[in-house]
Amino acid sequence: MEYLLPNYGKCFHSFKGGHNQAKVQPPIVIYAPRQAMHVMGTCSVGCLVFLLHYWDLCGLPQYCPLSHPLGNVTLSKTTFQRLKGSRGERNFPLNPGQSTSVSVPAGWSGRLWGRTLCSQDPTTGKFTCITGDCGSGTVECAGGAAPPATLAEFTLNGAGGLDFYDVSLVDGYNLPMLVVPQGGSGGNCTTAGCVSDLNDGCPSELKVMSSSSSVACKSACDAFGDPEYCCSGAYGNPQTCQPTSYSEYFKSACPRAYSYAYDDGTSTFTCASADYIISFCPTPAASKKSAGSETAGAGAGDVSLFTSGSDSLILGRRWRLITSFIITLLLLLLVTLRHF
Repeated sequence: MEYLLPNYGKCFHSFKGGHNQAKVQPPIVIYAPRQAMHVMGTCSVGCLVFLLHYWDLCGLPQYCPLSHPLGNVTLSKTTFQRLKGSRGERNFPLNPGQSTSVSVPAGWSGRLWGRTLCSQDPTTGKFTCITGDCGSGTVECAGGAAPPATLAEFTLNGAGGLDFYDVSLVDGYNLPMLVVPQGGSGGNCTTAGCVSDLNDGCPSELKVMSSSSSVACKSACDAFGDPEYCCSGAYGNPQTCQPTSYSEYFKSACPRAYSYAYDDGTSTFTCASADYIISFCPTPAASKKSAGSETAGAGAGDVSLFTSGSDSLILGRRWRLITSFIITLLLLLLVTLRHF
């Protein structure tokens, strides 16, 4: 499943999915943004759909797409037909207020990531992205992301009926990302991810440059290929593969994300019977509030942390309070002047 959003300044993506253990997933709805933006949806080999919102927070040129592979899940013909647009095209637009849904197997495993700086060649029609590209030449992806890319990884309804999830920088970094469980339970049912922008501070030898700007940060494995950095060969076990100065750069900025292959202790999270919001470029305020409710999983009300509508409501309340305060001061001033 992939979604493509032409850039109207900035973008924010949040996704919400749910599951029932040992059952087929209930229909999960995908909504278009409230703003007048054009969203493209495609599906090729089985689709997990999260509740989707795009908000203006990333500041990415041209496109802010998102894609994820679904492994060996088979998509039924009925579901595929339902995902087609009104003219039968595989890439269909969702206008503001429109929605569609699919059902998902409960035992799904896969990755989600964001692709940035995407464009389509007007002559050949080839679609490419500078970061997170999947090499298909089209909007649809049949495989994984080319590093560097920030990854959200899920295994739903795994051992003990738990969901296992993490945000990984093992393949490098291109975007801030948070995974926030909603309404789940479990001792480690907490927010995972990385809210820091690592591109500007990325070591020069790891930077991916575009138009004189750092747009992604490679892993040391991708940059150098050494077994020490790749946790391969003689370094292919937890005892010999240890953090390096490069992985520690990622870990210090993003302590709740994987920084190297065996960074399991502080980077793998589990949850039972939860929904999840996956957000790209979350606001600092949203990140802090999400972290504050981690111990019991974020409550349903925390969904609003990722919507500009709620932010506007809060802002509106503040302005009303400020306005009332100013009016009260003016009235007091007028009364005082009359006495003099």
